[in-house]
Amino acid sequence: MKTGFIGLGNVGAKLAGSLLRNGHDLWVHDLSGDAIAAFVAKGAHKGENPAQLMRDCDVVVTCLPSPAACDAVVSAMIPEVGPGKIWMEMSTTDASEVARLADLVTARGGAAVECPVSGGCHRAATGNISIFAGCDRATFDRVLPLLTTLGRRVLHTGPIGTASKLKVMTNYLATANLLTLCEALVTMKAAGLDLATTYEAIKISSGNSFVHETESQMILNGCRDINFTMDLVKKDIGLFDDIARSHGVPLEISPLMVDIFNDGIARYGPRAQSDDIIRRLEEATGLDITAPGFPDEMVDDEPEEQGYEVVPPR
Repeated sequence: MKTGFIGLGNVGAKLAGSLLRNGHDLWVHDLSGDAIAAFVAKGAHKGENPAQLMRDCDVVVTCLPSPAACDAVVSAMIPEVGPGKIWMEMSTTDASEVARLADLVTARGGAAVECPVSGGCHRAATGNISIFAGCDRATFDRVLPLLTTLGRRVLHTGPIGTASKLKVMTNYLATANLLTLCEALVTMKAAGLDLATTYEAIKISSGNSFVHETESQMILNGCRDINFTMDLVKKDIGLFDDIARSHGVPLEISPLMVDIFNDGIARYGPRAQSDDIIRRLEEATGLDITAPGFPDEMVDDEPEEQGYEVVPPR
């Protein structure tokens, strides 16, 4: 299956790398010529533009930073869509927008899959990331071999739109966890606790989480470099808040989280790393929330494994 990949950013480059590493016939395109050249040097083919990739490939995967970017790319590909063609969208985006674009693809006889990922850039790099896939079952079965190369755990969530809603929910939960961890670390420091000991106490307790085992390490190292920026957090938790509002759910925590990240963006800029949100509390207290012995980069130490479908209990 000839596969095109558009969007070689922090996550996209790692996902595309899994396809190339595992022998897929890969064509790549990005606004960055250097990003394309790096993949071509490893054996990928250079894609001239989105339309050419859709014309010459069986499947085109997009992993883009915003709904607007996705709209521009899909609009360029649409004239080349026809029966047998598949568009796979791996960005975190608005469910209604991905459904609108999917309708454009299916109207021309193609098929569409929304398949956002979860688990961090370090797991995207090893093919061990999790994937939610929204589409009809027949299309899911067609792309499952690709999905199980891109990730380890693949969940068919239902029709188009379901995967995007579940993805922004998981990002909302991860962000809530990040903010409570920031408060916990600062409070323990203020109370005189050693931060490395605090980290281990959380890790071996009921307070542990994936976010703690990854992002707390980046906070304590001081690099705060988790490869995810504040503007992306704001987008994702804003999408979750929109879902709740549209269904009349009176949330209390979600609006506060949006306000906190709006303040973080105003202070540090939209491209500041999301973990830098702890600086608000560091500045308020005058405390330094760092400790020796923590890495400055997250690395997935689990071996790469063939992916598989996760089947919910019935």
